[in-house]
Amino acid sequence: MTYGELHQRIAALCAGENDPVALMATVACEVHHFDDRFDWTGFYRVVAPGLLKIGPYQGGHGCLVIPFERGVCGAAARSGEVQLVEDVEAFPGHIACAASTRSELVLPVWNGKGELIAVFDIDSDRPAAFTEADAEALAAILAEVFAPC
Repeated sequence: MTYGELHQRIAALCAGENDPVALMATVACEVHHFDDRFDWTGFYRVVAPGLLKIGPYQGGHGCLVIPFERGVCGAAARSGEVQLVEDVEAFPGHIACAASTRSELVLPVWNGKGELIAVFDIDSDRPAAFTEADAEALAAILAEVFAPC
């Protein structure tokens, strides 16, 4: 399956839905099973100023709460920019939710009003598992899916 096919599949599954949690659950599931590089796939929702809490995900347990000041997810939420980390051990302030994680891709998730509602976190047990092409394709999917929210 290509990213284009994944995009079409997710768009079809999410058509007409505007509940963010339902959309997050669907996206997490579909993306997680899309590529065997993806060891943990899920969302951290913005629940208060400067605070993320775990949302729908696939994989082992994640951290329950992440302040914007900590970790790769916090950096994505704080900056509003994609975080593509080839080696999590080299990332200042990395939070080791899973000891097996070697690289990470985190994308901010915006609603149709331009508000940050979550970050989408993908971890891999492989070093340097993610590319700019992964980030661009996933950002396009997220932008379309969460526009109605």
